Amino acid sequence: MLSCVNATILLAAGLLVACDAGPKTTATATAAAPATAVAAAPPVAAGTSFGAGVKLGESMAIDALLADPKAHVGKTVRVEGQIVDVCPKRGCWMDLAGTGVGQKVRFKVTDGEMVFPVDAKGKYAVVEGVVAVNELSLEDSKEYVAYQHREYGADRDPATVTEPMVVVRIDGLGAVLRDRR
Repeated sequence: MLSCVNATILLAAGLLVACDAGPKTTATATAAAPATAVAAAPPVAAGTSFGAGVKLGESMAIDALLADPKAHVGKTVRVEGQIVDVCPKRGCWMDLAGTGVGQKVRFKVTDGEMVFPVDAKGKYAVVEGVVAVNELSLEDSKEYVAYQHREYGADRDPATVTEPMVVVRIDGLGAVLRDRR
């Protein structure tokens, strides 16, 4: 299980590259697992739909996903939460907050496939996608933090990274954004 400190650091963003050609995983990251099949779901409350929209009927709590992310690798999940950050370059990712301190997960899409507006920050999102977990080496962890610091102004100094990180994200299939829950 990830500690709150590690969750804050480790789950703050996608992979080493935030804006890229699309969702990627490293060789050590994702074990093959079938996506979960779900019967037709009731529609999600009105909002702006992106991609395939949201089809799963029940949401998983972000905190529950982050408590045991490896149990969900390769599975399609639906989560929802307040949008706390959006990619300022291409709108290709957004971070959703869980209920625990520092709990958040990145929802990442292929650049240009869906474009989330920067002003979506503070709104509420229901998203659906496939869980990916990437275990980074210590060197890659430092590089990742340096990238986040350099590109997005993250306040963590790469010199403070002393342990390998685990990065959890949801590779996006669809989303619905609205003003409130």
